[in-house]
Amino acid sequence: MDFEALVKHISTMQSTLQAQAAHAVNLALTARNWLMGCYIVEFEQNGEDRAAYGEQLLKKLEQRLNVKGLNERRFREFRRLYLVYPQLKEPIAQYILAGSEIRHTLSAEFTDPIRHTVSAELQSVNNQPSEWNTQADRLFERLPYSHLKFISKIENPVKRAFYEMEAIRGCWSARELERQINSLYYERSGLSKNKEALSALVQRQAMPLQPKDIINTPVTLEFLGLNDRALVTENDLEQSILDNLQHFLLEMGHGFCFEARQKRILIDGDYFFADLVFYHRILKCHVIVELKIDKFRHEYASQLNLYLNYFKAEVMQPDDNPPVGILLCTEKGDTLVKYATAGLDPNIFVQKYMIELPTEEEIKKFISTANY
Repeated sequence: MDFEALVKHISTMQSTLQAQAAHAVNLALTARNWLMGCYIVEFEQNGEDRAAYGEQLLKKLEQRLNVKGLNERRFREFRRLYLVYPQLKEPIAQYILAGSEIRHTLSAEFTDPIRHTVSAELQSVNNQPSEWNTQADRLFERLPYSHLKFISKIENPVKRAFYEMEAIRGCWSARELERQINSLYYERSGLSKNKEALSALVQRQAMPLQPKDIINTPVTLEFLGLNDRALVTENDLEQSILDNLQHFLLEMGHGFCFEARQKRILIDGDYFFADLVFYHRILKCHVIVELKIDKFRHEYASQLNLYLNYFKAEVMQPDDNPPVGILLCTEKGDTLVKYATAGLDPNIFVQKYMIELPTEEEIKKFISTANY
């Protein structure tokens, strides 16, 4: 074995086992969500005290469990997953029975609903033509929950099968799947005279799925009990800049009151994160600070405008003034800023910042005192 072979072996092992770990997490997440949907439907149909909860069942369940990430909206997603994909029953049952710890933890009381519950709704789903049902084990093994969540919203079984097939074949990321659905790929394929050529073009341009795409999502982070900042902090440089920026604004005073860091915003089922949120007690308005570790791009202004509109509609109090947005970038072109912000909220301000590097004397001192 030479050095190049050593590099190749280690690199292959790293990528393979990383993908395997991400895949294992995804299987557990999909199984959990489908099972929760199964339990909910079972209770709605046969629960002894179901009448006492009625339409408030999911809300009451959220309040009673009090688990981060398990809320009424998610429970509706899980129920839909179960109703749309009853064929996942077999691979999920095998997955559960294959794990000794899971098998001993989940008693027959919990596994019986999987084996025996077949509601009228499920019967109607099962009566769909079999050619439109993707093989159950392929769905479970090849499509992460982030994908199934999007596809399960599609009512047309043919359209649903189309996106299942294309996502599996192209190994799409969830963002790519969403983009293709929003760009009407199914409808464009129906109108195209050369469907194979269109499919080949889409697959060449598609963003492939990476292990980090499975792990680095709010749902997965909540499932694993990890901190939200693991999702939004890309590297130590950004973290360091944010730390110093927060300290600077707090020291600056003049009415800045710190409210939140990496403020999570939920819009139409998608999470967004505002870097820093302040309230200015003199101006009586929120100040949203977005920090970018590269030069200004037009989409950054649009993103900040989205946050301002959200705060106006959902956060701002009657006696508050409209929020202010500050966008900090390493570089900015005045003309691009002018065109990108024209027509947006007038309270958006784009500024350039510089990172203060240590002096040469400080570096020399650090080297001379460092222990190797």
